[in-house]
Amino acid sequence: MAYLYYGNETNPAEIPDRLLAHVKVVAATKLRRNESFLLSWRHPGEGAEGRTSIWMQPAIPLRFVFESAEPDVLDAEFLRTLANEATTSRGIVLEWDDEPASINASHRQAVAA
Repeated sequence: MAYLYYGNETNPAEIPDRLLAHVKVVAATKLRRNESFLLSWRHPGEGAEGRTSIWMQPAIPLRFVFESAEPDVLDAEFLRTLANEATTSRGIVLEWDDEPASINASHRQAVAA
């Protein structure tokens, strides 16, 4: 799992490495252009019900920490999907489960719904 630290929050969000690698690229592009966007996800795991939404904007400190030292191979189509979502009022809504291979498929299904 990778970790997303946002603002002065000391407890990071845990997000699969491959998914967070894609979010990092979209966030860096949007924030470099001074474009803010909404990022949301359901709390995964046992007993952690609910969801979190954060307003990503350039003035708020942001840090990505990855479990792997090697960068993930990125999927250009998935990057476009996330970038397009970031321009909507709904923003990027992340969905994942325990299977890394299903990250792209489950997210695409949620976007299509």
